[in-house]
Amino acid sequence: MNEKVSWGVLSTAKIGLDRVIGPMQQAPNLSIHAIASRDVEKARAAARQFGIARSYGSYDELLDDPAIEAVYIPLPNDLHVEWAERAAAAGKHVLLEKPAGMNAAEAERLIAARERSRRLIIEAFMVRYTPQWLKVRELIASGRIGQVHAVQCHVTYRNMDPQNIRNRPEVGGGGIMDIGCYAILFARLAFGAEPRRVVSLIDRDPIMGTDRHSSMMLDFPKGQATLFVSTQLARAQRVRIFGTEGSIEVEVPVNAPDDRPTRITVDDGRDVLGTGAEVFAFPPANQYTLQGEAVSRMIRDGLAPEMTLEDSIANMRVIDAVFRSEMSGGWERV
Repeated sequence: MNEKVSWGVLSTAKIGLDRVIGPMQQAPNLSIHAIASRDVEKARAAARQFGIARSYGSYDELLDDPAIEAVYIPLPNDLHVEWAERAAAAGKHVLLEKPAGMNAAEAERLIAARERSRRLIIEAFMVRYTPQWLKVRELIASGRIGQVHAVQCHVTYRNMDPQNIRNRPEVGGGGIMDIGCYAILFARLAFGAEPRRVVSLIDRDPIMGTDRHSSMMLDFPKGQATLFVSTQLARAQRVRIFGTEGSIEVEVPVNAPDDRPTRITVDDGRDVLGTGAEVFAFPPANQYTLQGEAVSRMIRDGLAPEMTLEDSIANMRVIDAVFRSEMSGGWERV
């Protein structure tokens, strides 16, 4: 068995501490050797919490550590590109929290960083590694539901804390950057294509300024996707993909649980009562463990990334068009 990939974590951000680091440590082919924060005490506390050998009081110190092969970066959105560039320049592979940047033009800098360094830079869309989404893509590719012509998606949660990073627009907060990126990704995966144009309706919080309720329509060459995301509604999420021969429903498309099976339902549409429905259930699995294992395998075995930077930038271009539509009040080309 190949030696485990040695990882460092750049930041003690909440998503890393609460969701990612522990599950990553369960992957058999990686080890997290170091964690860094601009506050050395926070780094030491996190290292104690997770049994990480080294802690650093600056990000540069971690990047200077020759034992670290790859870094996971869960920094605020406005710092993603800068520190991914610096990590790659230091010879580290990069797993970068989504979104890849504040906009597509900024994210495009990562291609140059990848080419200069010859290191992987991968946006951390953990959903791409889950059994349920692998099965959805397989079913669509097999023709099980015929030609896809429509996608519906909603993802909502309620977060009213003005100090929360997701409610600070100046660092890339707001619903579209946080969860709209998933809805857009799902539509692009389902159609296997890029939308030609986008129209959006966005309601912003009058105090925080973040996009709190957002509706988007994406016009693809062979159909439409209607998407809704909110940061101030009760928690809910679903994806439905409609084809000429059937439909697919994904029950928990983003936050797949790791303590119970996940399910997708394929319905051949013979009636509206679900008589032709087939349920696929997948054993409990942590998507962050799966992501860490998959990316470490890419690093160690020299495999192509499951999601390229070009794919990430295409997703960002749609987000950019969504925000342009907010300003123009009409359709915007992607």
